[in-house]
Amino acid sequence: MSILINNVLLNHEIVDILIEGNKIVKVEKNIDAVVDTLIDGTDKAVIPGLINAHTHAAMTLFRGFADDMKLEAWLSEKIWPNEANLTEEYVYWGTRLACLEMIKSGTTLFHDMYWHTDPTIQAVIDSGIRGVISSVLFDSSSEEQGAALRQVALETLKKQHLNNRIQISIGPHAIYTNSRSMLQWAKKTADENNLLIHIHLSETKTEVENAKSLLGCTPVEYLEKIGILGENVVAAHCVWLTDHDLELLAKRDVKVVHNPASNMKLSSGISFRYNDLKAAGLTIGLGTDGCSSSNNLDMIEAMKLASLLSKASSEDPTSMSVQETMNLATVNGAKIFNINAGRVEVGCLADLCLVDLKRPDMVPNHNFLSNLIYSSNGSCVDTMICDGQVVMDHRQVKDEQQILEQAALCAEKLFYKS
Repeated sequence: MSILINNVLLNHEIVDILIEGNKIVKVEKNIDAVVDTLIDGTDKAVIPGLINAHTHAAMTLFRGFADDMKLEAWLSEKIWPNEANLTEEYVYWGTRLACLEMIKSGTTLFHDMYWHTDPTIQAVIDSGIRGVISSVLFDSSSEEQGAALRQVALETLKKQHLNNRIQISIGPHAIYTNSRSMLQWAKKTADENNLLIHIHLSETKTEVENAKSLLGCTPVEYLEKIGILGENVVAAHCVWLTDHDLELLAKRDVKVVHNPASNMKLSSGISFRYNDLKAAGLTIGLGTDGCSSSNNLDMIEAMKLASLLSKASSEDPTSMSVQETMNLATVNGAKIFNINAGRVEVGCLADLCLVDLKRPDMVPNHNFLSNLIYSSNGSCVDTMICDGQVVMDHRQVKDEQQILEQAALCAEKLFYKS
């Protein structure tokens, strides 16, 4: 499969882009090539596919179900009881809906943590984008639950070479839902299989206060104490960090994922220490979290929220520039997941989006990234290519109507039918 994109805007310059297989092989003016697919990039700008470093994809089915609640009650009263009724069918169509939404807003890779990994993996394969899939681990309810989930995680490991667009990670939910032995099992399994560990960390003030009361230290200090922290740990949220926490994260090269929408909506906090994390040399990614807590999977909106929140909380309008914000969602994400993506350069994976420049929110074009992040949203994405395949053409996605209908039906059965 070969693709030629003609006359597209890249970094203030009009170029052509040649794709062969799943790689970018040329980025230059006036490429002359016979290809399978020719795409007219006139009045379009090209950006790397966006990387959503933390979400719970099938929670699209929970969108709008439990809003305006405190996190602890939201989880214990609304989310966990209904998740107990999830089936593989529901998770498949919920994940297909998530992939559809991410395709239509520019995301080519997402890092998931949820139940029923088999249908999640199949949904990613069917969608055409990339997924890093964590089999969630809990053992706070019972030892039997923990043993069963460890077995699911081990079975999921066998799927890591099923498709080149699939990676597997290990997903201990948090320190407050897992025992020390479960966390250490996750670390050992991840290290032995060269996998990432995906965990919620220091998300709320309550989590930190409880850890200090019960464990005598912060959540970050606890993970350091029991030997979990390392360069393969991807820590979501990290809103409530002490200076010592930050030092430990930097020392162990932990990857941090900022989730501004859910942090604000659940009142987890606005004190994400972006400037301090950056100064410490930490790799910072960006995520939407799940649709139950952020309500959409639009990474362009997440970039805007991240930048504005950083400026407001730091009282510094220069904090998190548009280029830095773009890096969170592209090159930093690619570094976290160890893929050659996040850039539009020769040799990189052909994970690209074309953005429509003939929209009111894109005119005038003094600064493309400024328009993209501050004035637009995911609906500006016109065309998406992932792994060298066109997965959206002029906002048309295969099976879109079926996905919408089936996901709506699954939500109805999950919440309103016995």
